[in-house]
Amino acid sequence: MARKLWSGRFDREMAREVEAFTASIGFDRVLFRHDIRGSLAHVAMLAKQGLVTQAEAKRISAGLKKVEKEIERGAFRPGPAHEDIHMAVESRLKELIGPTADKLHTARSRNDQVALDARLFLIDAVGDAIAGIRGLQGAIVDAAWRHRALVMPGFTHLQHGQPVLVAHHLLAYVEMLDRDAARMADCLKRADSMPLGAGALAGSSLPIDRDQVARALGFSRVAENSIDAVSDRDFVLEFLAAGAITGVHLSRMAEEIVLWASKEFSFVSIDLSYCSGSSLMPQKANPDVAELVRGKSGRLIGALVSALTVMKGLPLAYNRDMQEDKEPLLDAALTLDGCLLIMAGLWRKISFRPEMLRRALDGDFSQATDLAECLVARGVPFREAHRAVGMLVADCLSRKRRLEDLTLSELRAFSPRFGEDARKALAHEHTVARKRSRGSTSPAGVAKALAAWRRRLSHA
Repeated sequence: MARKLWSGRFDREMAREVEAFTASIGFDRVLFRHDIRGSLAHVAMLAKQGLVTQAEAKRISAGLKKVEKEIERGAFRPGPAHEDIHMAVESRLKELIGPTADKLHTARSRNDQVALDARLFLIDAVGDAIAGIRGLQGAIVDAAWRHRALVMPGFTHLQHGQPVLVAHHLLAYVEMLDRDAARMADCLKRADSMPLGAGALAGSSLPIDRDQVARALGFSRVAENSIDAVSDRDFVLEFLAAGAITGVHLSRMAEEIVLWASKEFSFVSIDLSYCSGSSLMPQKANPDVAELVRGKSGRLIGALVSALTVMKGLPLAYNRDMQEDKEPLLDAALTLDGCLLIMAGLWRKISFRPEMLRRALDGDFSQATDLAECLVARGVPFREAHRAVGMLVADCLSRKRRLEDLTLSELRAFSPRFGEDARKALAHEHTVARKRSRGSTSPAGVAKALAAWRRRLSHA
C-alpha cells in the first residue's frame, strides 16, 4: 500500500477498512477541474512571492494540466488509495514531475483547499441551475402563449373557485421559478469569498498574497477570518435550501400535470414520447416524467436536511464530518439540473384540451363571486351580496339548474339590484374579462404579462 503524502508522523500504514471508510474519492473526483484550477492559481502566486521559482511553477503548472487531461480521458483513474481528489491530483503530479510537486502544497491545507473547491463548484452549479430555471420558464411561457385564449377552472382546496385563463395559471409557475432564480443568484453573494490561504485554521507565516489568488479565480474578496474560512458551509446550505424550494415548486407543478392528465380531469394530453407504459396493463400511458420529478423533490429536501444535520453540532474549525456535505451538494446539483431540463421538455409535449376545459366549467357555479361583485358595484354591501348569491346557488342546486341558464327575473328574485350586467357575468369568458385589478386573470393583463416574460426571457 502506498504511503500517504501526510504519513511522516505515522509509523504504520492505515488499515484497509479505515482507508475505505474515510475515502471520499468515490464522489469528490468530479471536483478535479475545480481542484486543479485552484492549484494553478495558488502556484502562480507562490512563484510571484518567491516561494517557488518560476521554473518550478512552470513545471508544476504543466504537470497539473497534464493530470487534468489524463482524468478527462480516463488515463488516470483516482481510487480509494488516493483518499480524496486533492491527494489524487498531488500524488499523480509527483509521479509525473518528481519531488518538485511537493512544493505545491506550500502555505495551504486540505481544509482551505476543499473549501475553495466547494465554492468553485457551487458557483458553477448556481449558473447551471439559473440557466435551467430560465429554460423551464421559457417552455412554460411558450405553453401559455399557445393556449392563451383558453379558460379553465381556478381551484382553491382542489374545488372550483373562479374561472381563470390557462395562461394566467401557468404564469404563476413562471413567477415562482423567478423567485427560485433570485434565491440561487443570492447564494453567490456568500459563496463569493476566497478561502485559500487560511491554511488549516490559523493562516500562514509565509508571505502569501491571497488577493492575487482571489483575482485569478474570479472572487471579489477573500475570507477575512481564517477559522471561519475553513469551517463555513453556509454557502452550501443556502444552495441546498434554494434547491429544495425549487424542488418543491417543481413537485407542485408535476402534481398538477399528473392530475390534469388523469381521466378524471382530462385537461391535458401528454405526447407519448414523454410517457411510459405498464408491464401488465396494455392500455396505460403513464405520466412518469412528472411523477419522477415529484419524487426527486424528496432527494433535494433530503440533501438540505442531511447537510444541516452534519453542521449543527460541529465546533470550530474544520472537522472531518464536513466531508459529508459533498455528496448532498453534488447529488442535489445533478438532480436539480436533470429535473429542470426534463420539465422544460415535458411542457413542450403538453397540450390542453379545450373541450374538456369547457366541460369542467359547465355548471360549476364558479361565476358566483362575480355575481356578488355585480351587486357590490350597485351599492349592495358585500356581505349582503354574498348571502344573496349563496342562497341563489343553493336554490340552483336544489332545482338542478345552472347559473348560466338563469334569466334576469330569476336573478332578481334573490336581489332586485341585479341588472343586465349580471346576466353577462354568467358566461365564464366574460367573468374572466371583467377582472380589472393589476395581476389578475384579465385577458389584457395576461397578454401584457406574457409579452413581458417573452421579452425578458429572450434576453436571459
